[in-house]
Amino acid sequence: MFFDAVHRVVPPLARAVWQPEVSGLEHVPRTGGVILASNHLSFADSMVIPVVVPRRVVFLAKSDYFDGPGLRGALVRGWFQGMGMLPVDRDDSRAALSSLDVALEVLARGEAFGIYPEGTRSRDGRLYRGRTGMAHLALSAGVPVVPVGLSGTQELQPVGARLPRLVKVRVSFGEPMDFTGADAGVPAGRARREVTDAVMARIAALSGQDEAGVYNERPPSAEQP
Repeated sequence: MFFDAVHRVVPPLARAVWQPEVSGLEHVPRTGGVILASNHLSFADSMVIPVVVPRRVVFLAKSDYFDGPGLRGALVRGWFQGMGMLPVDRDDSRAALSSLDVALEVLARGEAFGIYPEGTRSRDGRLYRGRTGMAHLALSAGVPVVPVGLSGTQELQPVGARLPRLVKVRVSFGEPMDFTGADAGVPAGRARREVTDAVMARIAALSGQDEAGVYNERPPSAEQP
């Protein structure tokens, strides 16, 4: 109910203020489990996608955002919960692994799950090599993957900025990718790598980014938004 209340108010208001340019929204299934796999340029990405998609999209967010004290902490926690986000401790390797189980539960409920295969945001604008957790989810849950290309969000709320800015943001959704049977007779690791690379190629085409060809590494904690 809280999500429904927030989603009735926030997305229309945000779209009216920022007027994002959206294409391919018809490719997002209105029902059923689906993975939205996107490039990652900004902390604001997890706000932009739920704002333009007309159904609940669950993202994992740093548990720090849910632990703040006082009234401000309660407001931030309410905001993240209202936008459909779930907490995860990114510094705990066991919690990071269990987050895949959480994602599978979300997909099993027939919900949409948002994920950034790069693992962390790009600080130089290039698209980094995808990690295979997304492919593990797609193959295990048997759900389609919708590639998403974002541009402009790195200027929406740069690191250190307390408030978002009025900038042009573009969100492009590609056709759903069905990987049914992609792991048949293929070693699991190879199947996940091939699925991941196929999705990243589609994301690159949608976002227009140059591909870095290497994995991205998390920045020092002081640099994270």
